[in-house]
Amino acid sequence: MTHTDNTVKIAGALLLGAAIGAALGILFAPEKGSETRKNLSGKSNGLTDEMNEKVQEFIEKFNKEAESMKEKTNHFMKNGLREVV
Repeated sequence: MTHTDNTVKIAGALLLGAAIGAALGILFAPEKGSETRKNLSGKSNGLTDEMNEKVQEFIEKFNKEAESMKEKTNHFMKNGLREVV
């Protein structure tokens, strides 16, 4: 389960970094408010898409890990400790 925990931490760090970057970009933007809002709207759509992509990647990795654990458990249940020891 450590691999899954690391994946969650990495995804969280990426999202936090993107949010901080967006906030700093807004604070230091040399444009008018209307232009900033327009740019922010475009960036938020891009961030939402990126976040959805990362969530989908996480779900796929989680499902692969779960399937692997299921296969290992089934193998263990059929063969017992004979092959482990």
